[in-house]
This record gives sequence, structure tokens and C-alpha cells, in this order.
Amino acid sequence: MHQPTHTSKLSLFFSLVNRSLRGEEHDYTQGSIRQAIILLAVPMILELSLESVFAVVDIYFVGKLGSNAIQTVGLTESVITIVYTIGIGLSIGATAMVARRIGEKNPEAAAHAGAQAIVISFFVTVFISILGIIYGPEILKLMKAAPEVVGEGAVFTRIMLGGSLVIILLFLINGIFRGAGDAVIAMRSLWIASAINIILCPTLINGYGPFPELGLKGAAIATTIGRGAGVAYQCYHLFVAPKTVKIKIPHFKWDWQVIRSLVKVSWPAIAQFFIASGSWIILSRLVAEIGGKDASSGYQIAIRNVVFFILPAWGLSNAAATLVGQNLGAKELDRAEKSVILTTKYNIFFMSMVVLLFVIFPAPIISIFTKEPNVHAYAVHALRIIGTGYIFYGIGMVMIQALNGAGDTRTPTWINFFGFWLFQIPLAYFMTKVLGWGTTGVFIAIPVAETAIAIAAWSFFKKGKWKKVVV
Repeated sequence: MHQPTHTSKLSLFFSLVNRSLRGEEHDYTQGSIRQAIILLAVPMILELSLESVFAVVDIYFVGKLGSNAIQTVGLTESVITIVYTIGIGLSIGATAMVARRIGEKNPEAAAHAGAQAIVISFFVTVFISILGIIYGPEILKLMKAAPEVVGEGAVFTRIMLGGSLVIILLFLINGIFRGAGDAVIAMRSLWIASAINIILCPTLINGYGPFPELGLKGAAIATTIGRGAGVAYQCYHLFVAPKTVKIKIPHFKWDWQVIRSLVKVSWPAIAQFFIASGSWIILSRLVAEIGGKDASSGYQIAIRNVVFFILPAWGLSNAAATLVGQNLGAKELDRAEKSVILTTKYNIFFMSMVVLLFVIFPAPIISIFTKEPNVHAYAVHALRIIGTGYIFYGIGMVMIQALNGAGDTRTPTWINFFGFWLFQIPLAYFMTKVLGWGTTGVFIAIPVAETAIAIAAWSFFKKGKWKKVVV
């Protein structure tokens, strides 16, 4: 029997990558699981890598404005994670429901579910935007920002939180596309958003050509415009040039039954990520309180790099969620489980490379973002310690997303509650306050807690109750 050579395997891989980037339609409930993972994961990895570009681009250009600006962006982003949480939670509900309907070969019901999710997002966003615009300075004060940081950065916080609608829609609509298997459109929307942000950020911060020098305010405007352009592209492919999911005006008619189902899946997902985001906010506040402005700035730079390398792995995990949802809809339970196991192996391989990078080369990485000695030292120390847990981050992410993709969002919520609020936060305070380890205690608490969460998620996944969830 003829065995495929390394050359033929490589040729097949690049052929699949090419197909994934062209956005060809594919039935993910049949055929090779490896090919299905590649077709979904490549655009999803690129999508979330580009989402992380927002944070890295902002911190890179803002870093030239000094530590006050860096802390403003860092603390504001810590609070905006709550907005991300709502967007991600709604997108998880949309992905699970859309994927299940697509697996059942019912694209009309999938489109209706997506439209109802968009309706929910509008009601949520108005409230958040109003709070952000009115209480921008108070939010920075609550995060223990220095008075000069509050004075300089309040406008940034107001613009970023005021633009919550485009943040939530960017996450939500991409969740609809992912559930339908149209991952390439989700990826392209982030390409557009990131490209515009990269062009506008230095232009509006420094004032090139006809544009005035806006400083920190310019960074917020650039990011919001970039995300808005991405949403416009998404809407074009939902309403004007649709593929799998075609949303029409009647789909927006209020449907209590579908909304109840979406809320049932989404609210635990929102709580799930709110718990994780709340933990990150508390840790950011603890670092600022113990180490001061330099430690806070260094920690925020380190976290941007952590996020940059975690999001590609999250993209791979999202592929598992789509495969689980569609295969459960098609009653292919064994295929759903095999998809998750294989995706986990791929994620472990990727995360192993990141561990080596962060442990061996943290200093050159951080030097790209800051030259201030104290800030640099804190960032290197944080990146090296947090980086040691990357393999477990990868395992936990796939397990959590697999459960979410099945519609079992409650189990990951309880895992996060115990892992973050009852373990990570108390551990961080114990090591910093009782043992006197300072900011190092905060840094150590992160990989320790994430490892425990990964083990718990794996255990619940193997029990298999997620296979019986009705969405």
C-alpha cells in the first residue's frame, strides 16, 4: 500500500490552507477530522491573532507617550475586558445555536438565531456605553490610577467604552460566522479592522498630514474606527452577499423562544468570562497597589504579549467548538469527541513553542515595547513566570471551548468560579501580603490557577455529559 511522503503531506497541508483562506464551503460533519480542523482553525487562528494586534498596536504606539499613557491603556483595557466578556458570551451562545442548526441542515433557523443574538446585543450595549462616557474618570480612579493618569487618560477611557457597540458586534457576528463554518469571513473582518487601526493609530496620535496631533485620544479614535469598519464588512456578508447564513429583516422580529434559548446558553458564558475578567482586573489592581506605576506598566506590557500568543491557541479551540456543535447537531457524537482530542494535541504542540520563547527570550520581546529600565524589568519578570503555564493554558482552552460549543456553558462557569475567585485571587493575596513576595506572588498565581482549571476541565469533558445537552 502506498504511504504518503513528507512532500505529499506538506502539499496536502498547503492545499487545505489555501482552501481555508478562500472560504470554500465544507461539510464539517463528514470526512477527515484532521482536514476539518485545518480548514476551520487556520482562519480562526488568523482572526484572533489579528484581534490581539489591536492591543499590541495600541500599547506599541502609546508606549512612546510615556508610562502615564501606558497605564491608562492598560487599566482601561482591563475594564473593557468586561465588554469583551459580554461580546464573547453572546458569541458563544450564537456559535453553539448556529452550529447546531447547521449540523441539522437548517440554515434558515441558523440565520434567525443569529439575528436574535444581534437584537440582544443592542439592548446590552446602550447601557454600557452610557456608563463609560459619563464615568470614565471614576473608572480609572477605581483602578487605583495615579491622579495625573486620570487627568490625561479619561478621554481615552470614555471613547473606548463609548464604542462598546462595535466591540460587542465584532465578537458576536464573528461567532455567528464561526458557528456556520464561515471562519474566513470572520478572519477578513479582523484583517480590515486591524489594518485600519495600524494606519490610523500613529497618524492620529502624532498628527500626520491634515490630521491634528491627538495623542492618547487619537489611539482610542483609531481603534474604534477600525473595529467599526470590521463590523461594516461583517454586515455586508450577513445581509448583502451571504453564504451559509443569510439574515433577512423578518429574522429580527422578537422571538421569545429563541431569545430564551440564547440567553440560557449565553448568560453562563458571560458569567464564565466575567469571572475570568474580574480576576484579571483584581490582579491588575493588586499589581498597581503593591508595585506602583512602573510595576503596573510592566505588567500590562507583559499581559499584552501573553494575550498575543494565547489568542491563536484560542482560535484553534474555537475550531473545536464549531466541530462539536455541528457534529452534535448531525448526531455524530464520537466524531465530536475525536475532534476535541485531536485539537488538544495540536494546541499542546503550539503552546510548547511559546513556553520556550517566553522563558528564554522575554527581554528582547519586551524591549520592542519599552526602554524604561524599571518597567522593562517588571515586564520581563512577569512574562517569564506567566509563560511557564502555556501548555496547560492550551489544554484548558480546548476543553472549555468544547463544552461551550456543545451548549454546556454552566460547567465551565463553575470551573472558572472556583479556579479564579476561590483559588487564584486568594492565592495571589496570600503570596503577596502574607509571604511578602510582592508582585512576584501575583505573577505565580496565574499559571498555578490556570493549571488547576485545565485539569478540572479535562475531567468534566471526559465524563461526557456535554453530549446530552439540548440547544
